[in-house]
Amino acid sequence: MGISRISLATFFCLIGLAIVQLSQAQNSPQDYLNAHNAARATVNVGPMKWDDKVATFASNYANQRKGDCKLVHSGGPYGENLAGSSADLSATAAVNMWVAERPKYNYNSNSCVGGECRHYTQVVWRNSVRLGCAKVRCNNGGTIITCNYDPPGNYVNQRPY
Repeated sequence: MGISRISLATFFCLIGLAIVQLSQAQNSPQDYLNAHNAARATVNVGPMKWDDKVATFASNYANQRKGDCKLVHSGGPYGENLAGSSADLSATAAVNMWVAERPKYNYNSNSCVGGECRHYTQVVWRNSVRLGCAKVRCNNGGTIITCNYDPPGNYVNQRPY
């Protein structure tokens, strides 16, 4: 007995739906929050909360970048981290890229040593308590993720925690 074409087509449709669900599941507000709050907990900083107003700002700005996929800061009223990829990028992967800068942050001198660390310091900035993020697939197939923080962090001569 062979598998009918309809059964085979149904099987592949279900696989496709599962992949879409998995992809969406890795980009929910909770995924962004979990990744941020895990990093914050390691330095005894309280959790952030999702903010729809901040998320709307992030979404509007991400959609403006859809045409060129350039990682250019918005200059808006919030703190901001940007991540990009030539392919798909999950919420967790983007936040993990920023958190991976942690070894370059020297708390005693309150400075970056040996490279960039300001994405990390924004993630763990104690006074930044509201988060909104967005992801957009660019026209060239790349991905941009932007997370915005309210109030913003990374003030000169202030420690993040």
